[in-house]
Amino acid sequence: MCRNIHTLHNFEPPATEDEVHAAALQYVRKISGYARPSQANAAAFERAVHEIAHISRHLLDELVTSAPARDREVEAAKARARAAQRFAA
Repeated sequence: MCRNIHTLHNFEPPATEDEVHAAALQYVRKISGYARPSQANAAAFERAVHEIAHISRHLLDELVTSAPARDREVEAAKARARAAQRFAA
């Protein structure tokens, strides 16, 4: 899918509304092919982002796991290490 969409489930603290909205926006951008829609498509684009964010929040609220919650700082450090290795000159 899109590298800018990150896993939001099972983190401590839980995903914020801004994170859910950002993921929904990236998803709609990906499937529509628009970074910014035209004025004719803006309402449909924004409605899709809102609805996907809403249902994503419901999904995150209902998912259950027995795994311990992941730490955001540890996961960010792992991502930086992977990026450093991938983009090493």
